[in-house]
Amino acid sequence: MTRVVKLSVIVPFYNVQTYAPDTLRSLRANAREDFEFILVDDCSTDGTADMLRRAQEEIGGVVVRSHQQNGGLATARNTGLDAARGEYLAFLDGDDWLAPGYYADLLARTEALGCDFVRTDHVQADGRARTVQRVPHGPRNEVMVPRDAILPAGRSTSVDYAYAWAGLYHRRLLDRGLLHFTDGLRTAEDRPWIWRLHREADSFAVLGLLGIFYRRGVASSLTQIGDMRQLDFIRSFDQVIRETAADRDAAELLPKAVRNYCAIISHHMGSIERFEPAVARALKTMSAGALGRMPQDVLDAAIDSMDVKRATLLRRLRRRSAAKEVAAA
Repeated sequence: MTRVVKLSVIVPFYNVQTYAPDTLRSLRANAREDFEFILVDDCSTDGTADMLRRAQEEIGGVVVRSHQQNGGLATARNTGLDAARGEYLAFLDGDDWLAPGYYADLLARTEALGCDFVRTDHVQADGRARTVQRVPHGPRNEVMVPRDAILPAGRSTSVDYAYAWAGLYHRRLLDRGLLHFTDGLRTAEDRPWIWRLHREADSFAVLGLLGIFYRRGVASSLTQIGDMRQLDFIRSFDQVIRETAADRDAAELLPKAVRNYCAIISHHMGSIERFEPAVARALKTMSAGALGRMPQDVLDAAIDSMDVKRATLLRRLRRRSAAKEVAAA
């Protein structure tokens, strides 16, 4: 008899042999007969792959998928989605971990609500420090329309809390084509994904449930690396702007999307010294180009709404883009 799978958990791994044992132990403490754990080795070059093979033998319901070349987090998650059989789907990163019994609790609460997806709070682990991070959405345990939770533009909302692993998703979203990520994105891969979910899913809720531990400061994480892969945030937010501009409520939603994009650009420009020189130059050029592609009236309003430091930086970049266009004419 074919085993009925209630929950599929997709866990990409890439060169995390230091942290993978914690992740795998926590999966063991969450195992259930109707759960499956899809472990995706994204062509690791350390001892990670061996750990996953052992886990397949030692933990019930483990499926291992291996890439022949490194594809990045978005592609690894897609590999897991293509293999998943569960009625519900969840994500976990290969250097994070879970409290015992977390998934059973999360699933029970989600089923009781009956919505397309839920978002959850999480615990940020930075060394020995622990900080609770909340979904920036007031109502808890209340089913709502996701589109209604995108705004306001000037305040942090659920689309700004883009962590794919902080939630649970019904399979009907996968069947509708809403759960796959943009292949090849190396960073900010969650951004077009969470915006699409909020624009197109029918229902969601936020749970005040803690049990997932997000490890900060991992040396191999792209948030700690200053090479060209970091600049994929440009492609990611270009996609957000493009898809939001095609939405039926574009006039209402674009100010939020543009303001978010501007905030991310100013964030990276504010720490430009951490990038390699060639990457820093590319960051300036690509950011200026991104500002030039945005709807200019919406961009004007977004910049005017920001503090003086960020507004000055963005206006300087914008002039760089305009000067380049004049020179090319």
